[in-house]
Order: sequence, then C-alpha cells, then structure tokens
Amino acid sequence: MSKICVIGTGYVGLVTGTCFADLGNRVVCLDVDESRISRINDGVMPIYEPGLEQLVEQNVHSGRLTFSTNPQEALANAEFAFIAVGTPSGVDGEADLQYVRSAAESIADNVDHPIVVINKSTVPVGTGDWVTDVIKKRRGGTPLEFSVVSNPEFLREGSAINDFMNPDRVVLGSTNREAANQVAQLYLTLRCPILVTDLRTAEMIKYASNAFLATRVSFINEIANMCEELGADVREVSLGMGYDRRIGHAFLDAGLGWGGSCFPKDVKALAHMAVLHGTHPQLLQAVMEINRNQRRRVIFKLRKALGSLNDKVVGVLGLSFKPNTDDIREAPSLEVIHLLLNEGAIVKAYDPQAMENAKAMFSRITLCENPYEVADGADALVLATEWNEFKQLDFERICQLMRRPLILDGRNLWDANALRGMGFTYYGVGHSTQANGE
Repeated sequence: MSKICVIGTGYVGLVTGTCFADLGNRVVCLDVDESRISRINDGVMPIYEPGLEQLVEQNVHSGRLTFSTNPQEALANAEFAFIAVGTPSGVDGEADLQYVRSAAESIADNVDHPIVVINKSTVPVGTGDWVTDVIKKRRGGTPLEFSVVSNPEFLREGSAINDFMNPDRVVLGSTNREAANQVAQLYLTLRCPILVTDLRTAEMIKYASNAFLATRVSFINEIANMCEELGADVREVSLGMGYDRRIGHAFLDAGLGWGGSCFPKDVKALAHMAVLHGTHPQLLQAVMEINRNQRRRVIFKLRKALGSLNDKVVGVLGLSFKPNTDDIREAPSLEVIHLLLNEGAIVKAYDPQAMENAKAMFSRITLCENPYEVADGADALVLATEWNEFKQLDFERICQLMRRPLILDGRNLWDANALRGMGFTYYGVGHSTQANGE
C-alpha cells in the first residue's frame, strides 16, 4: 500500500485519486476549494462521470480514500504527490501554470521527507524542469529529497474510469530513472505497456497525441464538406478509410467538431509553443480553423432553409461537448448557440446532464425538461450531442410539435430517409442527401 496525495479534485485529480485508492493505495485528495471538498465528503460529485460516485463511496467507506483542504495533513508521509490541477488557456493560447506553481510551492512548504512529485496535469514541454526549480527556490537553503516525474493523463470524459483501469499505455518521464520506476510500480497491476522516457519527451507525447486526434476529426470534417458538394457520403468514406489498418476507424466521425477541456486547450498551447520557438504550426492552425468552421456551417444551412433567423425558434439537443459528461467547456453547442443568438434567433435547449452548467453560462436561452419541449413550436431542431436517449425519439410526435419540421443532424445520428419520409426537411453532415434530397 503506497501513500499518495493527489493535489486537485477536478476531473483528472478526482478520477486519478479514486482509481489509485481502488487499486489498494491510501490516497488523500487535496484541494483549496473548501466548498468542493465539503460537497464531496457529503457524497455530491463536482462532475458527472459514469461510475465515479459509486467508486468514491466504496473507497471512502474502505478508509483508503479521504479528502482534505489541509496540505500539511494531506502531504504528511506521502510517498507520491500527484499535481492534477487545471492549466487553462491564457490570452495567446499559452497554458496558465499558476495552479501548478501553487501546488509545487505547497509541496515545498509542507514536505520534509523524500517524495516523488508527479505532473499529471497537461503542461507545456519544459514544465518538469520548471517545477523542480520552483520547489528548490521555495525551499531556499533547506534541502528536500525529491524527484519530478511527468505522467500525462489520457482519460476520456465519459469513460475515464475504464481508461484508467485499462490504459493503452502509461507514459513516464524523468531525469531520475529510479523515481520513474517507483511510479511505474503503482501501475504494474494494470498490466499495460509502460514507456519510460525523459521529462520533455513525456510532456510532448501528451500534446502530440491530442493534437493528432484533433487533426483526424478536422480532416474528416473537411472531407465531409467536400462530400456535400461532390455528391459523396462521408459516412461511407470514413468506413472505407477505416478498414485500412494504417488508418483505423477511430476519430473519423464527421460532425460539429471537437471540444471539451483538452483538445482546444492543448492544440492552442502546442501551436503557441511552436511559435515561441520559431517553428510554423501551419497544420495546427488549419486544424483549429476547420473546427471553428463546422459550427459556422450550422448557421449557413439554417439560413439557407429558413432565410433570416431573426425571431426563428431553434431547438438544440445536447449541450455537453460529448455524451456521458456534464462538461460544456468549448462544446460545439455553445458556439452554435452564440451564433444563433447573434442572428436574433430564439433558442431552446435540453441536455441529460449539463443543464446546471448551462444555466450558469446562458441567461438568454430557454432550458427545457425534455426533447419534446424543445421541439414544441420550433422552426428547426439541431442535434449537437449524440446522447443515447436521442437515438430513439418519437419523431412523429416531434413533427407534429414543430412549427416547421426541419432537422439539422450535427452528428449523423438519425436515418435521413426515414425522417424525410415523415415529412422532415433533413440536413446531415457530409452527405449529399441534404434538404429533401436536394
């Protein structure tokens, strides 16, 4: 049983701490947000992630998992300190490291025994060396025996627990091979490949991985836009491409683009690093521009079908950036809604999990209790997030409820021919059978 402190109870920190506790370690999750820790101790999760609430409850009950706002207590006797705090985008796309600095300084202030410090947060290349310097400077003339290891996370929201427990690989980077091997021991029971490299390479692996996945999505969306003009079907194109073992099927679904807490922030940060060091991130810039354009195309299609959007009622199904999460950060729906409001549209919306988060962001839209309330009186219905509950809607009822039966399926979730047969005008993404076969 190892003693672990996880600093930060956001998405990465809470999942990481809980899963390490479930593997048999004694874990304290530390956060400066007293209200958040209080809510977690009361059993109220700050995020929605399938299975997380039950796993937290089990490990708290077992005594292996606790939560604290006291760094001295949380770090006492800890062998490992995982830094899992936010690194939001700055003005120019750079990663803001103020919370990483605070975590490093807290370790320096409260630890007087040997410890391995692990960067779990997504941080710019070179941050591992910087964290080492921050701790040393904070200690002044008082030495501390510590090493810094980079251990980037590869958790997908909506399947994070499974991703932690069944990883494709674990990446560890350090200038101290012994420290990296100590961290590797924490993961041995998962029986997955463990890659040990230097600090900067490990940090780059994280950024390069997310940028590549974002590039795949933007690539297939650009192909989708061509398919619409050339009479091809991007769904079949993706299928045909994916059978090539060199390509594969993952991240080749055309739609409204990528969002969330990772891809937008990480692609911007990688492009920023490239510019700062004299390279030209032309591909990354194109990847971001294509992604923005996918949201604009929703407005172009609605204008084509409805003319002016002023005072038109548009319903939006799905607010989270992907299914099985309540995270609306950089969600395609947010930009679509923003563009609709700028056009004078009246917006109604529904999401199975993200309604509370949406309330805090939008005061000018109507949040509904179910998809049918969204459709009632609407001139158009936009699918922004492919939640399972949207797959089998009563479309005959929806057709009767809508003022104008127009659907823009932003995730290619529904059967275009079936909907057109019911009387809908249907727009998908990347196939030529757009508005009633036009």
